[in-house]
This record gives sequence, C-alpha cells and structure tokens, in this order.
Amino acid sequence: MKRVLVTGGGGFVGSHIVRLLHLRGVECLVVGRNRYPEIEALGVQCLQGDICDPLFLLDCCREVDTVFHVAALAGIWGKWDDFYRINVLGTENVLTACRKNKIRHLIYTSTPSVVFNGKDIVNGDERLPYADRFLCHYARSKVMAEKMVLAGAGEELLTCAIRPHLVWGPGDPHLIPRLLERGRQRQLKKVGDCTNMVDISYVENVGEAHLLAAQNLESTGNASGQAYFISQGEPVNLWQWIDELFKRMDVPPVQSRVPFSLAYAAGTLLEGLHSIFAPTKEPRMTRFLAEQLAKSHCFSIAKAQQDLGYHARISTEEGMERLCRSM
Repeated sequence: MKRVLVTGGGGFVGSHIVRLLHLRGVECLVVGRNRYPEIEALGVQCLQGDICDPLFLLDCCREVDTVFHVAALAGIWGKWDDFYRINVLGTENVLTACRKNKIRHLIYTSTPSVVFNGKDIVNGDERLPYADRFLCHYARSKVMAEKMVLAGAGEELLTCAIRPHLVWGPGDPHLIPRLLERGRQRQLKKVGDCTNMVDISYVENVGEAHLLAAQNLESTGNASGQAYFISQGEPVNLWQWIDELFKRMDVPPVQSRVPFSLAYAAGTLLEGLHSIFAPTKEPRMTRFLAEQLAKSHCFSIAKAQQDLGYHARISTEEGMERLCRSM
C-alpha cells in the first residue's frame, strides 16, 4: 500500500484504520461528509463530499492503489430509500470508481447482521447463508452491498469483506454511549433468559483486521472474494458484560427483565405506531433490537486467523480499562 483512500475515514472504525495506516507511513486520503480536524492534524487530506456522487468518487480515487470502504448509514430505524442510496448505491459507486481508476484492492466493512436470521448463532462461520428475513433496513442493505463487493472480485480488482461484531472502545459514538444513557435513565431492561452469548470487537483490533486483509490482497490474494468474521475471539454473556460495564462506570445495575416474547410484541407495536405518528423518531424497542438483546450471536474467527493472521491483540480486559479511562 502506497496511497490509500478510506471512505468514512472520520468515523469510529474508519479513523482507527487511518491512524494505523499513518503509523505505517502510508499516504492516506479520507472521504467524508465533513471536515475532521483530528484526522487533518495527522497530515491526512480530507476530501469532503458524498459517496453517492459518482463523479466525486471517481476523482477521489485517482492514483490510489487500495480503498477501504467503511462509510455507511448504520442504525435500526429510518427510511429504506436512505439506506439503499448510501449503503447500496454508494458501494456501487465505490466499485465503479475502483474499476475505472484501475485500483487493485478493495476492503469492505460489512457486518455479521448479513447472516442473522432471528435464531441463535453459536460459533457460526462464513459458510452461514445470507439472511432472508430482515427486521431492519440496515441489514438488508448491507447484504446487498456485500454481495456486490464479493461478486466484483476478479483478476483486476481483488475484494474482501470484514464483518466486525459490536465494535466498541474509546471514542465510540454509538454502542457504549447509548447503553450508558439508557442505564443512567433506568430505561434498559434485560430481555429473555439472559444466557445469550455474543461477540464483541475492540475497535483497534477491527482496524488491524482491515490492514491485514489489505496485506493479504497485496500478497497471496487468497482472501479475494471472501468475507471474514472479526471479534475478540472470546464470546461474552451480553448481560454480564453490560453489568460489568455499568459497575465500572458507576451506573445503576439493570434490575428489571422482560420475556423475549413480550419485548418482541412491544417492538411490533411501537414500530407500527412510530411508522404512522413519528416516522423520524426511533422506537425505544423494535423487533430487531429485541432479537439482538435476547439471542446468541457469536462467530468463529478461525478463517480470519488462518487467512489473514488475525488475532485480538488488545484483550477484552485491556480494552475495557482503556474505555473506562477515556470516559
């Protein structure tokens, strides 16, 4: 890698990829909707624009050898048109820009949600089929985009997809702040029997997984056309992990619990009401969220270990200590 473009390089995962590339002396360009002073302070050029603008992307990708496509619209609520435009059409634009600029390597940031079908998954691997039922637009759009990226792999453009699960760490703008806010407001309830095991992924490990994928595409290339689950490699009991986080952050423990069936029914009702009366406001519970809080979803990282040489360099305990020091 000599000159790299990172879409969404000002975001949580993207900025860690950029910092790791910068430490290795790789020239970086960042594409995003905004200016990112902390990234620019590293000497990284930020190109402000929209990945849904094909001409903008085409120009950004000139004289680039590797693209990390991290930018996406995440979330469990919103309009399908927005998710489709950014996650699907935006990815199509990235692929087109790569081909027209003869870029050799594309690493796509995906999600394990592409295989989540509402049932418990324990030690699942990359042979799992794509989901065929979707309770949120994000998952559906990411399936479409990942299929497009992997199908686009060939001799001229090598591609692979990284599927990190529940990314967290210092600077997390999503998972940790939402958990802490709901915990402090006593709005969080345990869902189901509280035995569900889940994977978590410390953000720096996720960044390194992306770089390892790029190095593979540059060398053997046997990761091309492949997807890889990424995590700490040691699943945690979701509610025990949340309890530990809350204890360290002096947040009251979650005391109340509701059956999964009740949470799912509440999600169904709230989705219907919000669709009619408050379509722009995310419901406090959705069917997708109920499944995520009650079901096991943990995956083998054996394939990433074998093909990419990945391992979780930052342990869960060390990551938790870093997180708490940063808050």
